[in-house]
Amino acid sequence: MKPQLHVVIASTRPGRVGPAVARWFSDFAARHNSFEVKLVDLADFKLPIYDEPRHPAMQQYEHAHTKAWSASVAAADAFVFVTPEYNFNPPPALVNALNYVYREWNYKACGFVSYGGVSGGMRAVQMAKQLVTTLKMMPMVEGVAVPMVGQSLDGEGAFVSNELIDHSAQQMLDELSKWTGALASLRPQEAKTADVGTTAPLVATPA
Repeated sequence: MKPQLHVVIASTRPGRVGPAVARWFSDFAARHNSFEVKLVDLADFKLPIYDEPRHPAMQQYEHAHTKAWSASVAAADAFVFVTPEYNFNPPPALVNALNYVYREWNYKACGFVSYGGVSGGMRAVQMAKQLVTTLKMMPMVEGVAVPMVGQSLDGEGAFVSNELIDHSAQQMLDELSKWTGALASLRPQEAKTADVGTTAPLVATPA
């Protein structure tokens, strides 16, 4: 069975560009054929600013939104975060979602597809990499940056790639596949199916 890759749409604001970029990357990753690919939208989880009374490492979650997010993160073997840049940083929704759980992220590889203006969101990625390493994740050196993203949308709002962006995506997925395999032995094999916490079992991820 192929490892599962979650392509996470990090922006939750109305009118966001993230879903268009993420759909393109999700299709590209599926054609790469190293992963089972699932598109995950942070907006579907409606996570408030962290509101659990206990530290995430304890996995004793009280709220349904936390259990749903925990189940989604636990189910993945690797992640690609599709993110814009807000004032040189990743969007607050992504920072909040990363901080919501802890053990579910451990020993998993991740990559970034960033988009924005001239910088292509690269400054946000550098900040996000510092955060994911404290979650015991391995961020890829390789990444995909889309500068002036508005110019890459067609008349219907779909993202249109180019040779340079495709090459970057290929390189990142190649490395992500290697690291995902290498890190698998560090994670408990029962992690995907185990209940989280002592108060209630995992709930299904929202559609």
